Amino acid sequence: MKRRIVPAFFVFYAHPFQAHKESIVKPVSLAPDCSRCAALCCITLAFDKSDHFALDKPAGVPCPNLNDQHLCEIHDRLEHEGFSGCVRYNCSGAGQRVTQEVFGGTSWHTDPSLLASYLDAFRIMRKLHDLLVVLEGAKHLPLSPEDQDVRNTLLNQLSPTESWTLESLISFDQGDLQSKANVFFKTLKRYITAR
Repeated sequence: MKRRIVPAFFVFYAHPFQAHKESIVKPVSLAPDCSRCAALCCITLAFDKSDHFALDKPAGVPCPNLNDQHLCEIHDRLEHEGFSGCVRYNCSGAGQRVTQEVFGGTSWHTDPSLLASYLDAFRIMRKLHDLLVVLEGAKHLPLSPEDQDVRNTLLNQLSPTESWTLESLISFDQGDLQSKANVFFKTLKRYITAR
């Protein structure tokens, strides 16, 4: 099982006295499921030879440990082979969401012309899922009704009932929703420091 190292800012604790109304959003898994992904982190991400990676790999280039079926040849022994960074990495479910939702389960493996679109979609979906992770954690804070409404609005905007497409992801990336979310995230600090 992959572990995620979470900065202290994102560790939230449930407040026992306040029940928040929940937003009605399309359920989204924020847990990675490599079996439903097209090895996107193994291609998209760059890494430098270090204690966490046994070699240098530029962004957008398949990891040399991927086999002909685009599966990791050393997945069961990543740490032993010098790839502890792979074990610790967590896409928060962005990889399988791109593969299954945006591209309907089709794969760049069978159609290499899709690779650039896959990589763009994964880059943007990772940003979107990072926002969802913080919003999910914020439900455990004793938010004011106004802040809870902002949280719910952001969740609804980031989790539309219709599936994400490459075009809608690009529109999200070029829009102002990320900056609106970041402004809201700054307000969460007061709930954390008040504890």
